[in-house]
Amino acid sequence: MRVFKDRRDAGIQLAHELQRVAEASDVVVLALPRGGVPIGYEIATRLGVPLDVLIVRKLGVPQHPELAMGAIASGGVELLNRELVDRLRIGEDEIEDVVHAERRELARREQLYRGVRGTYDVSRRTALLVDDGLATGSTMVAAVAAVRARDPARVVVAVPVAAPQACEMLRAHADDVICLLTPQHLYAVSTWYEDFGQTSDEEVRELLVAAERQLPSALGDPRRGRQPSRELRLR
Repeated sequence: MRVFKDRRDAGIQLAHELQRVAEASDVVVLALPRGGVPIGYEIATRLGVPLDVLIVRKLGVPQHPELAMGAIASGGVELLNRELVDRLRIGEDEIEDVVHAERRELARREQLYRGVRGTYDVSRRTALLVDDGLATGSTMVAAVAAVRARDPARVVVAVPVAAPQACEMLRAHADDVICLLTPQHLYAVSTWYEDFGQTSDEEVRELLVAAERQLPSALGDPRRGRQPSRELRLR
């Protein structure tokens, strides 16, 4: 059974699989905080491409926050599982309360991780979306929708481990999906890591700064082409 030592090790292994993507197109790595950032850092620095974050927040069912009824993402994207909402009879006021709270947290993280800097321009480039694993894939679907609004040439999802059904679902949304491991019984993403300790906000900030410092030698000014993301709202 293949198990990753930690997220950095998973990123190194994933970078080997992504060489062909970087060689064939102009790539920007977009990591989902917080767990996706150490993986994205290893990929970006090994491929010599920019690293940025794409913040996505799960919308948890009231009283059962571990169960996702949707997600929001940077750029104003909101996805809602209406079938689940109707089945559980979740009221509009309850939905708005959850959305409002998660929007506040999303804004906090945008400011914390990026500050006054804009986002990398992915227009006509390959957006490489990275996370530490996929259980249901619903969060990544929101991430893909957010990136599509920024007019990329392609959207590629890459993760170290994922449930087979999550990978299959993402193939209907992304141009390519790369999963190193697709165990039939995932149980939990953490099962496939020896060390799955929580990634801190400070580590995210440090890795983004470290990646940006390494870019000038290979790519020139990494801030060139940055722009605010456009809004897209899906219901």
